[in-house]
Amino acid sequence: MRDSRSPYLYPVDLERFWADDAESHGKWFSVDKPQVPLGIRMPATCIWDELGLETPAGTDTEVQNPYDVPLELRKRYNERAIAVVGRPMMPVDDPPPADSHFPSVRSITEIFEAETIHTGGTEWVMPSAQTPKELEALLDRVERRDLRDCLFPPNWDAEVRRIYEKYGVTPRMGGGIRGPVTAAMSIYGVENLIFLIADVPDLAVRFRELLTDKIIEMTRLLYEASGTPDRRGFGCNDDNCAMLNEEMYAAFGQPILRRVFETFSPDPADRRFQHSDSAMAHLLSLLNEVGINHGNFGPTVRVQEIRKKMPRCVIHGQLAPWTFARGADSEIAAEIRRDIDGAAADGGLLIATAGSINPGSRLSGLRAVMSVIQRHGRYHGPPEA
Repeated sequence: MRDSRSPYLYPVDLERFWADDAESHGKWFSVDKPQVPLGIRMPATCIWDELGLETPAGTDTEVQNPYDVPLELRKRYNERAIAVVGRPMMPVDDPPPADSHFPSVRSITEIFEAETIHTGGTEWVMPSAQTPKELEALLDRVERRDLRDCLFPPNWDAEVRRIYEKYGVTPRMGGGIRGPVTAAMSIYGVENLIFLIADVPDLAVRFRELLTDKIIEMTRLLYEASGTPDRRGFGCNDDNCAMLNEEMYAAFGQPILRRVFETFSPDPADRRFQHSDSAMAHLLSLLNEVGINHGNFGPTVRVQEIRKKMPRCVIHGQLAPWTFARGADSEIAAEIRRDIDGAAADGGLLIATAGSINPGSRLSGLRAVMSVIQRHGRYHGPPEA
């Protein structure tokens, strides 16, 4: 049950906190900064709980555009946010005009003919092949297909010109995908991929290599369409990587990341990010081998284990989302203190949740996080009394 005490119980010098936080970002593996930086920003799905209101039926519990929330509620939430954490969290300007949005382009799973359905406020990708024979036929079709024609809708060029002429903006795309194992399991099924790697390794290699080819080709097309053909850095969201053991991941997932990072993040200092909010601690050494240098991993993966296996990876975490959403503020504070004690000394920690921030997460919990950072996560200058 959530702590019922006043949100002001956890002391924070708010003005000083945000000034120190701004100075602390981007200085990875350096203690030449005031404090451990904060990476938590409250999503719009938290508005109703904070204001004591019932969440509207059908509200997407994973991704909520703040502009879909009535302006009056956003203003009320911001008033509370300013009082509790010292700054507003929601936009109060007008939403972007409907005709300023660029047409959708296909995702990597759609390139492999996997359709996305929406049910219960969640997107589900449905497999496009179920047997090795069906997978072979699918790979044949994908190999023959012109990717640019598949990726962009027919009105793409005309819409890009129109939006630029009217609003002066250009698209910004690429730089990340549904992770390789998650994408492959979406296309072919979880158990199917595991059996494929074990029983039909030649076809698994063909699938792996074509998936890698299309990720690279798609990303190049998106960078070119964005006017940034030489852009550096890449990331992926790969929750399902945990479904593979080390041997299988080394055979399927790791080679994809290696080729993609060599293409788009050739310098070890280029951003190589992976998010996997699953129990994937057994893969940390393999991720380190491909140079992952920013990671947001599952809440059961401890910071000490990440740092031991990935000494140059900035840790984005490891506050459990369910603690932030349902725990007492004192429990939230305890997890932040745990992570600061475990991994802040080298300057490679960003305080964040180990996965998505869920409805029920409160501003008082964020204030508790800020208080622990200010009192126990400082690198220079006196700690807050």
